Amino acid sequence: MENKRGQQAGLATGIIFGIASLVIAVIIGFLIVSTLTDAELLEGNRASTTITNETGAEMTVYINATGYTLAGASSVNVVPGSYAITGAFNGTEATAIVVAGNITVSDAGVVTNSSALAWGNATLSYTYSTKSSEEVSSDDLSLNFTKGVDNVSGKIPTVLLVAAIVIILGILALLVGVWQNMRMGGGQTL
Repeated sequence: MENKRGQQAGLATGIIFGIASLVIAVIIGFLIVSTLTDAELLEGNRASTTITNETGAEMTVYINATGYTLAGASSVNVVPGSYAITGAFNGTEATAIVVAGNITVSDAGVVTNSSALAWGNATLSYTYSTKSSEEVSSDDLSLNFTKGVDNVSGKIPTVLLVAAIVIILGILALLVGVWQNMRMGGGQTL
């Protein structure tokens, strides 16, 4: 008679070991990706862009309500918060410099005017930074890794259910085998 009990224990151990290995591999992957992202090692190749005298910035009191979005805000892979106004000129008086303290720029590149003066057509000069291709790849990897783990974690209950069914079927097969051996052996008397 074969020892079927050892085979069932091996199956359960294999399933548990497989799931534990998957969890450990995901944790190690998260550590690697988060270390790359958090260490900021890839920021050294960022490009700096300078825009001089961008026109169309209606720097009036009304800009406080709506704000003026810089044209550079639509650029791809802009580093949030990297916008810096380097100059603002009143369009009607080319020599008049708008006071820097009256102008603020948000992380998204929206310029607001806090002064009470109404300028008809101001021009803006500013700088901003864009992420390097390596930094973009690392960020994308981090996002895709998180989405992948979400997808896999949604499948774990199904995998565990299939594993439980396999174990139950294995136990039933073992019981049928034992039952058949008991029927064939019959009752022997000595």
